[in-house]
Amino acid sequence: MKQLKRNIAIICGGDSSEHDVSMRSAQGLYSFFDKERYNIYIVDVKGLDWHVDLPDGTTASIDKNDFSFIHDGKAVVIDYAYITIHGTPGENGIMQGYLELLHIPYSTSGVLVEAMTFDKYVLNNFLRAFDVNVAPSLLIRRGEEEKYSEAYIEQTIGFPCFVKPAADGSSFGVSKVKNADQLAPALRLAFMESSEVMIEKFMEGTEVTVGCYKTKQKEVVFPVTEVVTENEFFDYDAKYNGQVQEITPARISPELTAALQAETSKIYDILHCNGIIRIDYIVTKNDDGTDKINLLEINTTPGMTVTSFIPQQVKAAGLDIKDVLTDIVENQF
Repeated sequence: MKQLKRNIAIICGGDSSEHDVSMRSAQGLYSFFDKERYNIYIVDVKGLDWHVDLPDGTTASIDKNDFSFIHDGKAVVIDYAYITIHGTPGENGIMQGYLELLHIPYSTSGVLVEAMTFDKYVLNNFLRAFDVNVAPSLLIRRGEEEKYSEAYIEQTIGFPCFVKPAADGSSFGVSKVKNADQLAPALRLAFMESSEVMIEKFMEGTEVTVGCYKTKQKEVVFPVTEVVTENEFFDYDAKYNGQVQEITPARISPELTAALQAETSKIYDILHCNGIIRIDYIVTKNDDGTDKINLLEINTTPGMTVTSFIPQQVKAAGLDIKDVLTDIVENQF
């Protein structure tokens, strides 16, 4: 008897400023998946409009009662969801909660981990308890700006610093603030993306990023990528408009490479992650000249276009992205 193919939905779009970036990740994933093994459907989610983009150019509405849709007069039931939304509702636990209710396995970590990694301030304070190095930071909620004077921020965090949305999966709304005069405009920009803003100490060093996934059978930590940009920081233009050098493997020592990979594996286990994650770090120097690894951010739905970090790292590791995705899907069956 011929084995039936699993139906996989690549859930993309979302309600953040990176909707279009997510759509590009979906196209990348669609090209990577093993079509001999799976039926692949792209599901575009934006607000209450959830629909499938069918190969013939038409669309079909998703029945949110069971996440199915009608195609050629037949109901298509989804067996597995690969979430590639950057931001809400796919990176903050909301979509995960919905899929949990329907008992549909999915590619990311669970509800709590997604919600926590989405909120950078909460995540940093949680991981600090596990001896993960993070920058000193301050949380400001919308409407409470007056509680924190410029002098207090300069004293506790210092300049330069980063002002960024605390709970947002986007590269938008982030500013590098060099003096007190730039603080208010930076806060206004960040509050356009999130109701909570994090002010974080600037760290001078080498920026790197490492991907990882684990299954019941194995652990895979990818080669380290070095991120070099002439911009003030790794902003939207650097990330998506080519204003960056992405060097894989990174031009760092074997010892530092091993330490970064070990830290990534450790954090994956602390959070009990699922699927592919990518962790961004900045490597600074201790007073004695030794390297210090500082966590910047955890990406639980990392970009998956052909030129994104993860496909680059998979290739550098000598692996096939098609096999990696099959590993991740089959791990939950």
